[in-house]
Amino acid sequence: MRITRRAAFTLTVPLLAAPVVAPHRAAHAAPGDGPVGGPRMGERGLVVDLPPGVKGPPRVAAGAFIVADAGTGDVLAAKDPHGHYLPASALKMLTAVALIPRLDPNATVRPTQETCDVEGSKVGMTPKLTYKVSDLFHALLMVSGNDAALALAQAAGGVRPTLDLMNAEARRLQAYDTLAGSPNGLDKDLGLTVRTQHTSAYDLALIMRQGLTMPQLREYVSKNHHHWIAPPTKAERKKGKKIGGYPIYSHIRLLPGQRYAYEGFIGGKNGFTLAAGQTFVGAAERGGRTLIVALLRGENLWPDVTKLLNWGFAAAGKVNPVGRLVDPVPPEGEKKKEDGGSSGAESPAEGAFGGGWLPVAGAFGGAVVVAGGAAALLRRRRVRAGEARVPAQGAPPPAFGAEAAARSPEPRDEAAETGGADEAERAATADEVDKVDGAKG
Repeated sequence: MRITRRAAFTLTVPLLAAPVVAPHRAAHAAPGDGPVGGPRMGERGLVVDLPPGVKGPPRVAAGAFIVADAGTGDVLAAKDPHGHYLPASALKMLTAVALIPRLDPNATVRPTQETCDVEGSKVGMTPKLTYKVSDLFHALLMVSGNDAALALAQAAGGVRPTLDLMNAEARRLQAYDTLAGSPNGLDKDLGLTVRTQHTSAYDLALIMRQGLTMPQLREYVSKNHHHWIAPPTKAERKKGKKIGGYPIYSHIRLLPGQRYAYEGFIGGKNGFTLAAGQTFVGAAERGGRTLIVALLRGENLWPDVTKLLNWGFAAAGKVNPVGRLVDPVPPEGEKKKEDGGSSGAESPAEGAFGGGWLPVAGAFGGAVVVAGGAAALLRRRRVRAGEARVPAQGAPPPAFGAEAAARSPEPRDEAAETGGADEAERAATADEVDKVDGAKG
């Protein structure tokens, strides 16, 4: 299916005029059952249950963190797990989890000039070229390309439909602390605050756990370098080349060969804005055990993530779990089977990290509910090969921010509201990237 500007615009306008966001729940409340993941997940300080002789988690400079076993779902330790914080580019993990099942990796996108000129970290794009969706996901997750995020939103029908998909996916994962106001994690530049865009350490762990079930995502986050197309140089044109390019390198310093290379590291996503501080979610596997670490409002990212992973692998099987990562809400058909006692389906915890379940993400399309008949075209549909060109991102409409603010509780981290000028570029060289976490936005 070829997506034209006119067709894509019809998908975008009704949702901009009447934005729909799934009802936002209290920061740590499940639908009628108290804190998601267990009673102790509602605590705001350090949450851990240590048997005699077992060392506690390391002290890290972060507003919130979580260490959890992806296979069993056990939460080994946490700090303010359901606190609301600005996500910065860690939100791009949700962008990827929501869009990978819906977009043909071989489809192409021609970015608008607005997309190419977005604030913050960029991979470098031009309206003169078209880019494969798979390349855009590499740029999104490897170099935190804010331009790549907007180009992917173009392929998905526009920014508003993309945000609706992201927020619906968060609800499906029971990540009720998460509200996406941008597909790339930008905050102050778009007039977003912790009231109108937020996540929690617990929710990031749920999102990462779902991402681990997706082979394409695992491929994207595990790569250290990737070829990115660009207009040819003068020398290349003389040789008759019509398209040039250059290598892009991952900002994730825990990957093999990187400065903080961590044995068994699978991949992850980091972020930084002045308002959010350093943010991260990622996973590592050792000895058949996969651990997820998420961290928000950090100050010393790579050393602190390393400390938390080291502690987690040493403490797993010794500490008493303090909570649990919940499974996604099953599709309606499976719900009915479960209610009738006839469903034998495995949970992600039982299958994806040691059993044989098939990822459920691809089946999610039918479960998403978005407003308007036009938006329904996004259901159960992958954008097939063809060129997508639609209006790029502006700030969310005032109504969106007002509605989100009205539904959101008081933020846990007031400092996030007063972070100053947002998205100043923090990484011109590799050393600077190491200092501040490798990406902004």
